[in-house]
Amino acid sequence: MMYCDNEDNVISWGSEEVVVPYLSPIDNRMHRYYVDFIVEVKQRNGMKRTKLIEVKPKKQCSPPKKQKRVTRRYISEVKTWGVNSAKWEAAREYAENRGWEFQILTEKELKP
Repeated sequence: MMYCDNEDNVISWGSEEVVVPYLSPIDNRMHRYYVDFIVEVKQRNGMKRTKLIEVKPKKQCSPPKKQKRVTRRYISEVKTWGVNSAKWEAAREYAENRGWEFQILTEKELKP
């Protein structure tokens, strides 16, 4: 994350340091979700803000389109969407409980 190293408003950042428990819809068991980044930034008003940031391909950020034929690939995409949704909901709640923000970044936001 060269961006974090080079931005003056970034106070600190870490990679996969925050672990969020979540209930998987696939096996109905608790799992641990390692959020990609935690970033503490100084806002324009001088206040500090902590963000949990997940980086994902845009394709994985919305549910797969219903297929006429149920293929292995489609089943895999449905499972991935289910797990990601559960992780992200748990991360949002985890962040809100601490006064933080949860954000998902895709290639759209990361490309210059």
